[in-house]
Amino acid sequence: MSDPKIDRSRSKLVLDGVPPKRNILVRLMKLAAVLGLMGATAAVLAVVGAYYIFSDGLPAIPKVDEYWPPIVTEVYTDDAVLAGEFYNERRKVVPYERIPKRLVQAFIASEDSSFFDHFGVDVLGTARAVSKTVLTKLGLRGGGVQGGSTLTQQTAKAVLISAEGYKEATAKTPKRKIREAILAFRLEQALTKEEILYLYLNNVFLGHHSYGVQSAAENYYRKDVRDLTLGEMTLIAGLPQAPSRYSPFLRPEAAKKRRSYVLGRMLVEGMISKEEHDQANAEPVKVYPVEDVFHEFAPYFVEQVRKDVVDRYGNPVLLKEGLKVFTTMDSERQRAAQDSVLDGLMSVDKRQGWRGPVMQLATEPERNAFIAKAKKLMGKEELIENRLYVGVVTRIDDDGKGADVQVGPHQGRLPLLGMRWARKVNPESYYPASMITSVKKAVAVGDVVVLRHVVKKELTDDKEQWDRKLAEDIPEEGVKLFRLEQTPEAQSALVSIDPHRQYLTAMVGGYDFDDNEFNRAFQACRQPGSSFKPFVYSAALEQLEWTEATVIVDSPIVEHDPDNKVSWKPANYSEEFVGDVLLRTALVNSMNIPAVKTFGAVGVHNMADWAKKLGMTTPMNMDFSAALGSSCVYPFDLASVYATFNRYGRKKPTYFIRKVEDRFGRTLEDHTAFDDAWAPLQDRVAAGYARLFEPGEQVMSPETGYILTHLLRGVVLQGTGGPAQKLGKPAAGKTGTTNDSFDAWFAGYTKDLVTVAWVGYDLNPHPLGRYETGGRAALPIWLNYMKRALEGRPQPEFYPWQSMQLARLYIDKKTGKVSHPGAKGAELMFFKKGTEPKEAVPDKNQVGVDQFMMGAQ
Repeated sequence: MSDPKIDRSRSKLVLDGVPPKRNILVRLMKLAAVLGLMGATAAVLAVVGAYYIFSDGLPAIPKVDEYWPPIVTEVYTDDAVLAGEFYNERRKVVPYERIPKRLVQAFIASEDSSFFDHFGVDVLGTARAVSKTVLTKLGLRGGGVQGGSTLTQQTAKAVLISAEGYKEATAKTPKRKIREAILAFRLEQALTKEEILYLYLNNVFLGHHSYGVQSAAENYYRKDVRDLTLGEMTLIAGLPQAPSRYSPFLRPEAAKKRRSYVLGRMLVEGMISKEEHDQANAEPVKVYPVEDVFHEFAPYFVEQVRKDVVDRYGNPVLLKEGLKVFTTMDSERQRAAQDSVLDGLMSVDKRQGWRGPVMQLATEPERNAFIAKAKKLMGKEELIENRLYVGVVTRIDDDGKGADVQVGPHQGRLPLLGMRWARKVNPESYYPASMITSVKKAVAVGDVVVLRHVVKKELTDDKEQWDRKLAEDIPEEGVKLFRLEQTPEAQSALVSIDPHRQYLTAMVGGYDFDDNEFNRAFQACRQPGSSFKPFVYSAALEQLEWTEATVIVDSPIVEHDPDNKVSWKPANYSEEFVGDVLLRTALVNSMNIPAVKTFGAVGVHNMADWAKKLGMTTPMNMDFSAALGSSCVYPFDLASVYATFNRYGRKKPTYFIRKVEDRFGRTLEDHTAFDDAWAPLQDRVAAGYARLFEPGEQVMSPETGYILTHLLRGVVLQGTGGPAQKLGKPAAGKTGTTNDSFDAWFAGYTKDLVTVAWVGYDLNPHPLGRYETGGRAALPIWLNYMKRALEGRPQPEFYPWQSMQLARLYIDKKTGKVSHPGAKGAELMFFKKGTEPKEAVPDKNQVGVDQFMMGAQ
């Protein structure tokens, strides 16, 4: 027990402020503890202060069920073929359950192996990154700024980018790293690890427009993410750190090396076996170019859809909100339309003549260099039949019967039979009589030309260029054959409408969208020529009670324009006048003078109102030249009017978008026809019912509509539309050719399909050619398309007339009087009841008009 005096003495010393002597080490430890406590407190206070300072304004933690990032808008054909995509970020969100476990492991192994153990932030990595960034900014160390983010921090960065914009959220500053770390901590508190992975794997940028693993799987491998191999998964998982540096397209070796690193990390972490590692590591890096479905499938159609969606919903919605747009396009018909336009333009262009080679390589070194470069580009690629190539002429036969050509590594033969069309450009010459007799007249050694790889049968089956002796000169086999081609200078448009479903089923706006995006189907206002005449005659049938048998005098006429002080004297194409003709004869033979006189009878202002009522959106010229199609129209408008003719005068809108859904599958608009076999039943029922309340406008009586169709049927059977009979199905239509053949048209239809084809030059540098009429230039395009579009689809005759207020009579084509079956010059015609001719042609049997009419009812 201690002495009390001593205790008091010690207490006193303490109270007096004189501490007892202690070991120096103990005193140092005490001091360190005090300072440590103070430092820790200060650190905690600093962290808390920084937390509140830097967390100010941070975005809210996203709810997983409300994660709606920018995603792809997809455009589909009516038969569910993907036709186009629009996006700022090409992202497709997939549920976490659909993402393979091995792919998740690959990302964790390569990016954040402690992901399931940390609370969202790699403290040491973040501190190191902040300190090095500060030193770099102060100029105290070289190199770039430092990374060090966990998967949670990378997810937090994506949330910041969405809320603050890319520039602010990716700034290389300590403030940004701290805010990112705070948000990452909050994410860990609010979400499960799986939910964080769901956000990360659907958001991470993986190069080449790929956002998220599903988009990357499609872009690199054209697969669903569930179908990736281990080698493919690990290549994708290696991309986030530097998508450009490890791009499998641009740097396949670097991508392979990075893949090996990811596989190695998975092996070390025990995620895969050695056998799996070795097998995946041995896989070649084989990726596929991103499919550009927009340019490769139907660019003019899809671009028109894009414009319409932007006009009505806005560009941000198109690029971010992941709409599903179902068009009215039939993919098979669209392909047929594009092929028909291409083939038709090639044929028209060849009839214009040869504009010369792409370039001329005058010296042998130039030719050798060109061939060497072409060989390198083609490699071992085999020639594909009917595909276009660029080649160089290496030798020409002394007798001019053919030339040798080099296409990449392939030597081939260009026979005269494959280029007889290549005369010099001369729109005035008659094509069949102007074919060349020697290849020397068109090409020379060193010419770089466009060639099509063909087989002998294609050359010998070409009726226009056929020559028996030249065909015998072509080798049977063992030689690669080519025919000479050139890029068409003329342009074309095709519009095809299903008139009863009101669908635009196919549309082509020009030869090459990549060369010129101008959509001639919707944007080119061209003179329709004689294809406008049905407008004129329909007005006379409807407003003036004219009939098929109305007599019109085909005689010279001069129209004076007092305002412009000019006179206009129209003439027929044949430059002859035949006197009295029936309205039917005038339209079937596309006579000009009767059309002008009919136009005059209707009246200029009445005709302008009538054209607008039928569906023309462009103003009609207020003079008599409009009767012959001098007022420009858009091909789409002309097709819409002919669809009205097809429906016997009932005007209805034509849709090119069938249905639009938002990202949640909710319907924004729906124009589905009840009998659309490709559409889901619920769409057909709902939209079909809605169509009952949209009957359209009956702009002319059904009887007038039927009579007009009967007249246009006569154009095909007896008149300028004769080649359309090759369709083998009942068709009606009208050709159109403008002065000097600057525009050539054919507008025609069967019961179920209306199609308009136009051919011409954009800027009219010269006429198409003296002999290039609508029947020669445009009708073949229409015919080739319609054959494919209606293949296997029977087309009945047009609706029965018996249900209408119509009478059917045999009429004498010269006088317009009632005749009888079998009489010379008699033709069957239709009349609205009450407008029938009352006078009959005298007959030796003295049959009365009433008897004719009774037999025709």
